Amino acid sequence: MFLLVFFVLLLCNSHGLGGSLNDEGYALLSFRHGITDDPEGSLSNWNSSDESPCSWNGITCKQQRVVSVSIPKKKLYGLLHPALGALSQLRHVNLRNNKLFGSLPVELFGAQGLQSLVLYGNSLSGSVPSEIGKLTYLQTLDLSQNFFNGSFPSSIIQCKRLKTLDLSQNNLTGSLPEGFGTALVSLEKLDLSFNKFNGSIPRDMGNLSSLQGTVDLSHNLFSGSIPASLGNLPEKVYIDLTYNNLSGPIPQNGALMNRGPTAFIGNPGLCGPPLKNPCSSDTPGVSSPSSIPFLPDNYPPGNPDDSAGNSEKARGLSKRAVIAIVVGDVIGICLVGLLFSYCYTRVCPCGKGKDENGYGFEKGSKGRKECLCFRKDESETLSENVEQHDLVPLDTQVAFDLDELLKASAFVLGKSGIGIVYKVVLEDGLTLAVRRLGEGGSQRFKEFQTEVEAIGKLRHPNIVTLRAYYWSVDEKLLIYDFITNGNLATAIHGKPGMVSFTPLSWSVRLKIMRGIAKGLVYLHEFSPKKYVHGDLKPSNVLLGQNMEPHVSDFGLGRLANIAGGSPTLQSNRMAAEKPPQERQQKSATSEVSTTSSCTNMASCYQAPEVLKMVKPSQKWDVYSYGVILLEMITGRLPVVLVGASEMDLVHWIQLCIEEKKPLSDVLDPYLAPEADKEEQIIAVLKIAMACVHSSPERRPAMRHVYDALDRLAMSAD
Repeated sequence: MFLLVFFVLLLCNSHGLGGSLNDEGYALLSFRHGITDDPEGSLSNWNSSDESPCSWNGITCKQQRVVSVSIPKKKLYGLLHPALGALSQLRHVNLRNNKLFGSLPVELFGAQGLQSLVLYGNSLSGSVPSEIGKLTYLQTLDLSQNFFNGSFPSSIIQCKRLKTLDLSQNNLTGSLPEGFGTALVSLEKLDLSFNKFNGSIPRDMGNLSSLQGTVDLSHNLFSGSIPASLGNLPEKVYIDLTYNNLSGPIPQNGALMNRGPTAFIGNPGLCGPPLKNPCSSDTPGVSSPSSIPFLPDNYPPGNPDDSAGNSEKARGLSKRAVIAIVVGDVIGICLVGLLFSYCYTRVCPCGKGKDENGYGFEKGSKGRKECLCFRKDESETLSENVEQHDLVPLDTQVAFDLDELLKASAFVLGKSGIGIVYKVVLEDGLTLAVRRLGEGGSQRFKEFQTEVEAIGKLRHPNIVTLRAYYWSVDEKLLIYDFITNGNLATAIHGKPGMVSFTPLSWSVRLKIMRGIAKGLVYLHEFSPKKYVHGDLKPSNVLLGQNMEPHVSDFGLGRLANIAGGSPTLQSNRMAAEKPPQERQQKSATSEVSTTSSCTNMASCYQAPEVLKMVKPSQKWDVYSYGVILLEMITGRLPVVLVGASEMDLVHWIQLCIEEKKPLSDVLDPYLAPEADKEEQIIAVLKIAMACVHSSPERRPAMRHVYDALDRLAMSAD
């Protein structure tokens, strides 16, 4: 039907324009009409006045016929138009990492000469049409990181030339078709992970003798026994069967032999080596977990030069570091003193109550004063002659006004590169956190108002709620809920001078991991603008009364910039908590991460591509989240002491993998008593290493990370 309409329009247009553009050009223009937003102007030179589309962006022709449509990573937003199927000589379609939504049109498979169809990283949904079996020349099919559901069509076995099949990170269900392994003998890459495939693993899958790398069937619902025929796969192939419903003994032959438990965990019904639970009383004992590397042998190797001189374990802070911390604390106390002095001499000259220059209050208590003072200057106006001198609520539950806020008790909680944070207790006992963005500077009120009100609409149990704001020429304030249990950095490591430190149990850590992931999924996929946090780290994760995490400081850099401050994307607050030092660090490169050793604590959470000054991406947050997971597993700071030198945490973990260190050498010593949680810890470690992959495109989306953690937690209950 779509093609019929298309050809009718084509005839009309051809008649009206005298045939200036050929048929394939009009087919591509129909595709363009399905795109409602092209922010980078990728399709700007697609003009109907041209005779052919062969000079258009993303179009490749051969003998004046379109053979390729390749427009990846251009933020194209819209539907995938069926008119592409009218391109009879089309061989390659690459629309990966855009924002396409809707279903996969059946008409697309009218281009039966297709050799590659790459659509990963979009928001396509619905079922995959059975007409895909018509693509008998297809070699690459990558539909990963979408929202496809339903059973995958059995007609796929007709695509006998298929070399790459990646369906990971969707919601596909049903069983794999009979004859899967017999028909697709050319397959070199197979990734079905993070779906809901069920039924048994086809027994003929062992026929896929061309497979390479990892065969990933993890995080599905496959049941029954593991076919012994899987052992017939090439021995260098790593078979990932984690987190399914498989049961029975693990076959000990070929590619299934000499694998650590990491390939099989999350299947409670499995037994026998290399798992701890024997199938029967006479089954040979399982190797001690202390001798089992915590990741598979073929994990991406690091640079062999990086291992030299780094064999010593980081068991704690050196004497020099402890001295530096003490000195840092003294300096910090002095800075706080100067801060209070500044508050008295400049911010609060207003004395008791209000005066002609603004607001202030003074409390007498043996000569000591507390103040939270915000001046206003009636002689200055905001942009577009707008004046704003009142508290603006962003929530109907806000029952206090500016006067109540100014009369409240205020205590300095901390200071970062983006202003001072106060704990403010109102007379009725309500406790708030107030961030002061500074005084003076830009007067872009309308821009500030738009941004802060958009952030104020975000409501999620794992995101700190912005309740109100205040703007004047001299003061910009953000009023948040006060979160009671401090931040995650302190919960993991404690801090100098802490009287008592209660380490987090594994169950609490897993709860925090899930909560952070859930909050990020909300920001990335369900918030109005699909936000990027951009500055995620443990000090920006606050812990509530029941240790539930709340991601904070979201959008803060942008607001501070509008308010006239000079914040950096990554604040140095983390570095301020531990004194900055000159670091002599070795660089390390691998497929996991190619970033050089970080120069301060805060930069250790940055993804490698941040250094290229590209536009913020959600995959930045995924990388930062991965570092946080590593920190929670190891109990180590993001900069690890290795002998006399230092190394960032990601590269230190990579070094441990390369040297096949036991899990006990990596694990936070406080988690040592929870040896029964080893499988869960290893599973989270694998997720963390996927998150810190050097390639942003190969990092999982946060929704898939959350699904994996959620399934892990449910299996533990």
